[in-house]
Amino acid sequence: MARKVVSRKAKAEEAEAAEKQAATKKKAAKKATKRKTKKAAAEVRMKLYWGVFSQNLKRVAVFEFDQKDEAEKRATELSKGGKSPHFVQKVKEEIKPE
Repeated sequence: MARKVVSRKAKAEEAEAAEKQAATKKKAAKKATKRKTKKAAAEVRMKLYWGVFSQNLKRVAVFEFDQKDEAEKRATELSKGGKSPHFVQKVKEEIKPE
């Protein structure tokens, strides 16, 4: 069988036409898609407490932030008598709106 002769010029024109067509489709697709705006996250209010924790990181008691001395006393009470040591740490909790 004889081979078909292909014109390089014609092939180049076909490729350019295909590129232009693809470019116009992309532009149309970009215009068609709408941008979604994210809603601003509601501001979460937090409150700080003093927490008394066991050695296993289990929260035993919670005190208001201005009652640090009472929290430390409670931790020493729980640690007395050869029991597992307890410690005081800050705890942040979310304030739920009413």
